[in-house]
Formats: sequence, structure tokens, C-alpha cells
Amino acid sequence: MNTRKKLSDLAKTIRSKNAGTDKITFDIIFREKATYDMVKRSGALTPDSVCALLRVDPARLTDFVEYDPAYAIKFTILRLRPSGSAGDGDIFGAQQYAPFLDLEVDISA
Repeated sequence: MNTRKKLSDLAKTIRSKNAGTDKITFDIIFREKATYDMVKRSGALTPDSVCALLRVDPARLTDFVEYDPAYAIKFTILRLRPSGSAGDGDIFGAQQYAPFLDLEVDISA
């Protein structure tokens, strides 16, 4: 029996966007409480796992919130350079969520 599912199969919304000129924020939102609770229990999304998946130093993670009323996990990282500056390949921060699509979650937790 396969006890793993992709986060993209479990979440209603997985997105990233600017949070000012120097931060990118991520939202992972679920349709129902049971799935949200299961993902929280799995440990697939933690401050450490988020930093590892994004390949960022943990010092760049400024916020990590499990927001129960919205069945959402939200976190924010500092950008290496301000949005729109030379060398910025994603001015809106809207392409940074892609690594989370294939993240495997242990649904037996």
C-alpha cells in the first residue's frame, strides 16, 4: 500500500508571491481540516524541511505559521536581492513554489 502522496494532490493552493521588495511568502492551503491536520502530523512541512527544499539558509526564513482557521501553512523567506534588481529572475516571486508540488507527504501519519 502506498502511504505517500504529492503535496500538489493534497493541497487546494500552493503559491508564492512577493511580500514587499525583500521577501517572498508562500501559502499552502487545504480544502478540509482532516487533510491539513494529516500534513501537519506528517512533518513534511517544517521550518527545516522548507529551508532544505528551497535550498536556503535557515536564517533567511523569517516566518513559519500553521494557520488553523484557514487550513493553511504559510512561511516567508528573505530574498537574496530586492525584487526587480539586476539579476532577479522572478520579479513577482510567483515561480518559487514549484519545489513543493512534488513534495511527498506520508499520509499514514
